[in-house]
Formats: sequence, C-alpha cells, structure tokens
Amino acid sequence: MTVMISGVYTLGELERSIASDPQKWRPMVFTNGCFDILHAGHVRYLQAAKALGRSLVVGLNSDVSVQTIKPQQPGLPPRPIVPEIQRAEVLAALKPVDAVVIFSEITATKLISILKPEIYVKGGDYQLESLPEAPAVIAGGGKISLIEIEVPSSTSAIVKRILQLGV
Repeated sequence: MTVMISGVYTLGELERSIASDPQKWRPMVFTNGCFDILHAGHVRYLQAAKALGRSLVVGLNSDVSVQTIKPQQPGLPPRPIVPEIQRAEVLAALKPVDAVVIFSEITATKLISILKPEIYVKGGDYQLESLPEAPAVIAGGGKISLIEIEVPSSTSAIVKRILQLGV
C-alpha cells in the first residue's frame, strides 16, 4: 500500500510540478542528505537554506544509499536508524521544506542535473573542491552556498550518547 505524504514527491512528480508552476519553485534551493535522526542543527541548516530562495527541495538519501555511504561502525546499530519514508515525512513537515524527493544514488548529481536548482546548499563542514555534485550545479547554471554550522551535532553522536546512557 502506497501512502501519499504531502510534500514528498517522486522525481517525475516534482518535475511536473515545477514545469506547471515555475513561479512557485524558482529560484530553487536544493540540498541533500540522510537526515536520519533530525536535530536542531538540521533545522537551523534548513531554515538558512530556505532563506536563499523561493523554494527548498531536499534530496533524501534512500535507505540503500545511506547503508552505502555510512557503513556500520563498531558498537553502533546499522544506519539508517529511521526508515526513508519516515525520514521523508518528518522533513516534509518542516516549515522551510517545500519538497522532499528520495534518491538511491550515492550522490545527488542526477537530481541536480534534472532539477537545475539556482542554489545548491551544503553545510560549512564541506569543501567546494570535494563536492561531487559541484560540476552538475555549475553545468546547470547554479551557484553553491556553504552554510555555517550553528549547532554542531550528528546522528552518530546522538546514538552514541543514547547507548552510553543505557536507554
């Protein structure tokens, strides 16, 4: 049974929505990530990203791609902790997020090539030179913005803390 969740799109659905109402979507800000256990750092990052354009589209790594890019660490449960459809639903419910699209690739390069966002955003812990999506952003005429991390946190750190507490 497929459940329709407001704000969660397939790539085709999102393409059609953008084509039918570009004024609603452009200029588009795009970011991507796992967003496994949502924390204040994620929320502030998404708020800052949305402030850069009219709409914010979040590319969400699928469970399979999370398992590939975040291999299991000793003493920690396998990632993701939260299944992709639940992560998508939580993200889509956040005020700054206009759309969530789940992708299975390791990088968001394919999504960026298709959606052609005007602004691609990543956290300030990334380097422009090492962003695999950068060539696709530039080829599509977009700009890249690195947003300062206001609340340093991570899902792995949260899970480690929970395990230390024995909860």
